[in-house]
Amino acid sequence: MSGVSSEDLSVPRRIAILAAVVLGSTLYATTLLVASSLLPQMQGSFAATPDEIAWTTTFNILATAIVTPTTGFLVARFGRRRVMIVCVTGFTIATWLCGQAESLEAIILWRIVQGGIGAPVVPLSNAIVLDSFPRHQAGLVSSIYGMTVVLGPVIGPVLGGVLAETYNWRWAFYMIVPAGALAAVALHFALPPDRAEPRQPMDWLGFLLLATAIACVQLVLSRGQRLDWFESTEIILEACIAVLAFYAFVVHCLTTERPFLNLRLLRHRNYALGLILVFIYGMVNFTPIVLLPTLLQQHAGYPDSIIGMIVGYRGLGGVIGFGLTLLIGRWDPRIGMSIGFGLLVVSGLWLMSLDLNAGVNLLLANSVLQGIAVGIIWVPLTVLTFGDLDSRDTPEGMSVFHLLRNIGSSLFISLSVTEIVRSSTMNYSRMMEMLSPYNRALLWPGTMGGWETETAQGLARLSREVDRQAAMIGHLNAFGMYMAVSGLAILFVLLVRGRRR
Repeated sequence: MSGVSSEDLSVPRRIAILAAVVLGSTLYATTLLVASSLLPQMQGSFAATPDEIAWTTTFNILATAIVTPTTGFLVARFGRRRVMIVCVTGFTIATWLCGQAESLEAIILWRIVQGGIGAPVVPLSNAIVLDSFPRHQAGLVSSIYGMTVVLGPVIGPVLGGVLAETYNWRWAFYMIVPAGALAAVALHFALPPDRAEPRQPMDWLGFLLLATAIACVQLVLSRGQRLDWFESTEIILEACIAVLAFYAFVVHCLTTERPFLNLRLLRHRNYALGLILVFIYGMVNFTPIVLLPTLLQQHAGYPDSIIGMIVGYRGLGGVIGFGLTLLIGRWDPRIGMSIGFGLLVVSGLWLMSLDLNAGVNLLLANSVLQGIAVGIIWVPLTVLTFGDLDSRDTPEGMSVFHLLRNIGSSLFISLSVTEIVRSSTMNYSRMMEMLSPYNRALLWPGTMGGWETETAQGLARLSREVDRQAAMIGHLNAFGMYMAVSGLAILFVLLVRGRRR
């Protein structure tokens, strides 16, 4: 099903459609960054560990990744207008329920619902905007749509951080509810009715096999550290299910007539390399904004309002990055991607030089640099990935493209949090071993400074400081992984074929 053609729409109707669609997709993009700035408060509220509270982000992204490829089937089955309105309405209700959550299990559940039911909003919004305007205005409309969607995540974390500091973290979710209700009403009146078209079949077996494989891998990475990896029967079982489900999915896609994902598209070199690069792009896109808030609040003493500002400045960098693509777009796309991933390497090295006394201006500058990098990468990456594909294969190829981007984000966040927990625990134990009456180095005058080990209060203070430093080392290791993966992407960029003139 699709709406009426762009020629049948008046100019005011087109503007109304653009405004309504932009509002809905901006709210969806904003929730991830808002939730990232709230992680420290939510962790304290639910008495959760760092790896447990990270599930509120990783499983949200995972739900988005799994449901996004079903957008085409849902539109063919129910129509763009109905799917868009239902998804925005359901997303708004799930957001309100996130604010109402009283347990870790509840917040994770509603974050999964929020990510899953809102997943079709972004790809569907882009398609509606392009189809509602004449083809010669596609560039202008895409720029307006892109800029507004990027600006939303700038404002959201800043305002959410202020509300969380003034009241509590729940109000950062509540502030999205009125805007979501307004977007649903606006979409109801702005979007034209759908025209009936032949329904397309859905490969449910392929979808369920892929969803099972992805979910089991995510569970292994999220719970492995806590359950001592393959010493746990649960982890072994989940790993076996993941391998078998993925094997069955590949065999099914290669043998069925209409598979859920057409693996034969991987014969195109740039498309295959583009999928690897977008997977890496997803890995480095959201990881810093999930790791930094907890470090800054719990171990560096930053208030929520400042943390929200630091996260929000990343969106400001994204606006600058998208603006720079107007200049860089005239060059070979490989140059733009190399510059973008190179800036991510620089930001990773910068993060690895931080300590617990890092100033606000330094963190803001690093956040802007990350935003500029991811903004520069996106357009040339998309151009090169789909440059050689037939236009008939673009919708299916785009669904895989976004699927891998979201999976990369979810998996790498879990890996990074696991490394932080593992490294922090190990370094805490090693450093505490040195704080012993048998360590003669501590007997020298001035070695201990203002620290004391003779009283229980002094030992407690010293233990807290060791815990802070161990956590900082864990985060530095995670930032090192972030930098290494960004550098690896540059090697894959060199393998991409240049765009044909």
